[in-house]
Amino acid sequence: EGFLRSATALIQTVGRAARNVAGRVILYAETVTPSMREAIEETERRRRIQQRYNEEHGIVPETIVKRIADAIGEICARDYVDLAVAEGPEEELEGPEIERRLHELEQEMLAAAEELDFERAAEIRDRIHEIRRRQLGVR
Repeated sequence: EGFLRSATALIQTVGRAARNVAGRVILYAETVTPSMREAIEETERRRRIQQRYNEEHGIVPETIVKRIADAIGEICARDYVDLAVAEGPEEELEGPEIERRLHELEQEMLAAAEELDFERAAEIRDRIHEIRRRQLGVR
């Protein structure tokens, strides 16, 4: 028992290992603590449910295999900003026109989020922030 050894923390750690077909968790201790016992029981309960579901639906568990370059490429791609999105016709708008455009962009952002297109929603949010910065004369 102790820091990061609660039943919840152990269940999370075991769950992380369970994402790999060959994943194993080895618990070292002089005695089995109540948290360990709870984590083991919960893990076994979840395993039974998952196995039953897999059998009913003909699922054979497999570990996803990705090339490291693919995974790194995905991460690096998020570091780049599409400057075409940052710039727009808003630069020439003034006063109430720009407020109307900001309102339109906010509606587009909310619509994108409702459609679960969070990347598009984030792009629009960034565009709104950039327009607001320009309004304040901040670069």
